[in-house]
Amino acid sequence: MTVALDRHPSQTGLTVELLGPHIGAEVSGVDIASADDARIADIRSALVDHKVLILRNQHLDDAEHIRFARRLGDVTFGHPVWDSGDVPDEVYSLDSTADGFADTWHTDVTFMARPPAASILRPVILPSVGGDTNWADGEAAYASLSAPLQRLADELVAVHDGNREFGYYLRHRRGGEGNRWDGERVTELAPVRHPVVRVHPESGRRTLFVNPGFTSHIEGVSDAESRGLLDAFYAHLTKPEHIVRHRWRLGDVVLWDNRSTAHYANRDYTERRRMHRVTLRGDVPVGVC
Repeated sequence: MTVALDRHPSQTGLTVELLGPHIGAEVSGVDIASADDARIADIRSALVDHKVLILRNQHLDDAEHIRFARRLGDVTFGHPVWDSGDVPDEVYSLDSTADGFADTWHTDVTFMARPPAASILRPVILPSVGGDTNWADGEAAYASLSAPLQRLADELVAVHDGNREFGYYLRHRRGGEGNRWDGERVTELAPVRHPVVRVHPESGRRTLFVNPGFTSHIEGVSDAESRGLLDAFYAHLTKPEHIVRHRWRLGDVVLWDNRSTAHYANRDYTERRRMHRVTLRGDVPVGVC
């Protein structure tokens, strides 16, 4: 059930209805296929403020989806590694009939040096029930850590590794030839280093930037300490008060700020579920120190 905590009409006619005190909003008063530049700028601003935006009754095709994304920022290839088949290069197709599940808490593509800034997702085929998506608010999670844990987290660096999820696929299904990412062909998934606490490049707010999907360990501590710290961060990140949940309908378009959130798609359905995602090019994550 959606609970409106506040409503903010903008000068362009957008209405932003909050879904929680810190994360999530439903946006109405816009047809994104024909929106003017001022409405698009309002959506971009609202995304930074609310981290997850839900727009209903949009009914886009892939070309319209990509055009909308391009108005918000630079668009990436759909995925660094995955071959989504007969869709445009910019689209990542997650199809449950082709093992397209996302039932692990993760932040998109943090195993690359420049993870996406934002993701834009729409359903193509939905099960009659189930398949909701949940987002966790990394900013609220960081802000609600105790001061000693904040200070510790500020100093830490984590390694993110895509081999666990996509290494075998890249080597054996793609023959070591992935897609283009940041202008280069992906031929291996070398682990990358990111700060545990990321400073958002637009808002300046701090966020926990680790996730169970791709973070392998924390540098400079023992394996046991790394596991203990990450388990504590993950448990805190995914506390109910940091989460917003969305029940999908055909015609939905959902945007999320990939720099300040993690997400999880429920795998509680038996019918087919197919989602199409387009991502916006991001920055190299910058930490506090």
